[in-house]
Amino acid sequence: RSSPPAMPPSFEKIRKIPAYRALAEAVAEQILDGRLREGDPVPTEARLCEMFGVNRSTVREGIRALEEANLIRRESARRLVVSRPSSQDVAQQFGRALVLHEITFAELWESMLVLEPVMARLAAGRSTPELAARLEDNLRRTEDAVARSAPIVELDIEFHGLIAEMSGNRALGLARDPISRLFYPAAQRVNPKLPIAAPRVIGAHRAIVR
Repeated sequence: RSSPPAMPPSFEKIRKIPAYRALAEAVAEQILDGRLREGDPVPTEARLCEMFGVNRSTVREGIRALEEANLIRRESARRLVVSRPSSQDVAQQFGRALVLHEITFAELWESMLVLEPVMARLAAGRSTPELAARLEDNLRRTEDAVARSAPIVELDIEFHGLIAEMSGNRALGLARDPISRLFYPAAQRVNPKLPIAAPRVIGAHRAIVR
């Protein structure tokens, strides 16, 4: 018996990257590897057209993509310079990704349980008198708010933000910030319904300050 004919190979179509995106990625690569540093001027639109062999509309789309990624900023109508995304920019982008991936409150809670103790340990070894005073002031204001039955969520957010700052670890801070921006508003909806929540927060904060 003859063997059945071999199935012809199948391949997916090659996806072409839009020219503006290729341009943006090429510029971004030079920023990320340090060839272009924060504050350095970006070549003019005319120069970019010449360098990449594309038209002006392609260059403008690429520039717009880089601006949206906060990798460049416009100092004037014709002057563009390299910029660095702020922690708020990073948190906003990462936070959107968490929402789109439908991250649950339980997952946020587990993440905070991992990050917060590590940052508190680092903060204990790197605290400055000024930051320690701010932490103690926050604790006093939180205790006063609890005594007046006032909300303490914003004070709680401030407290843990100070711990993150005291830790001195920017990588952990950048990882924590977008998670906290989703976690605390969710916790805010739960904690007022739990009478024991505020005393527990006070107890935990006192222990951390000590």
